[in-house]
Amino acid sequence: MRLGDISVAYVELMARAVSHSGMQPGEILSQYQLDPVRLASPDARISIPRFMRLGHSFIEAFDLPWLGLEMGRHSSAPALGLPGLLAQSATDIRVAAKALTDYELLASFNSRGRSSFSLEQGQGISCFYSISPYNSYNLFVVDSVLSGWYHFLSVLCGRKDILQRVEVEFPAPEYASRYSDYFPCEIRFGAERNALIIHDWALALPVLSRCASTYSGLRQLADRELERVRLGLSFREITERAIGPLLNGQTPTLEQVAQRLNMAPWTVRRRLVDEGCTFQQVLNDTRRDLAVSYVKDTALTLGEIAYLLGFGSATAFQRAFKRWTGEAPGRYRERVGRDYISTASSTSSS
Repeated sequence: MRLGDISVAYVELMARAVSHSGMQPGEILSQYQLDPVRLASPDARISIPRFMRLGHSFIEAFDLPWLGLEMGRHSSAPALGLPGLLAQSATDIRVAAKALTDYELLASFNSRGRSSFSLEQGQGISCFYSISPYNSYNLFVVDSVLSGWYHFLSVLCGRKDILQRVEVEFPAPEYASRYSDYFPCEIRFGAERNALIIHDWALALPVLSRCASTYSGLRQLADRELERVRLGLSFREITERAIGPLLNGQTPTLEQVAQRLNMAPWTVRRRLVDEGCTFQQVLNDTRRDLAVSYVKDTALTLGEIAYLLGFGSATAFQRAFKRWTGEAPGRYRERVGRDYISTASSTSSS
């Protein structure tokens, strides 16, 4: 099970933000084998770890730690894909904000969680799930989504004062002073979530480009696409996707996963048996695959990975990892890192 993937449209958005900052993104894009043909493919995706590495490369090369905030400023309906086009034709800001999260899967997939829109005391809460703990590889991802949602919604209604505040999970970064250039409201760092808090009155603001017939047609298309994505998954894969978000600091039970799937536990067990596997096998395989992805593709410490996968200690995680791969996680990370650098160097010199 991979950590997730994202449409290459977001790579194009990243390159646009870099160019607007006076830099040339071409050389780094080439190092990641992201040529114009690939970027123009409607179905092309890039893994979330690779996307994070790409963003980190731009940030390091051009000293641009606020890259994600700048990416958000350039967000548009085409860049956000079908969810963006749907939001652009919605009746009001509430419907538009809900479309961006309800149909997020059409543009990106995160195995550990998904975004959501809800109402709290009349206010709109657009909440983005990100892999934590945070480091220099994923701060910009949170920045890009929150900044993108805000700037896109503000363009849709022609108002810049729609937010009460922005909540960010990680502590104030070194570039914290930049946030006021992108959000004209309170910024709350070290919060319990990554979210835009939208004023209650702003939810009813009409979308300037609203069109009821276009919205209805696009929603039917989006619903069909979502169904197509889901039909393409085996029940084992559906169960894996339910397990991922429940792993934080605990080992999920069959009952918890069944509740997330809105099914009875015996139904989940039976459908897995029909596909030749058990719940315990799926749980173990999901933890193993995520463990390999975390060790290989992120900068998280082994203790952080152990917690994220529900292990009682880093030692227990290391024993399990060696049993799965035949190699200690630290040695595996070191070896894969050397292989990655070697491959990148040979690509860039060819």
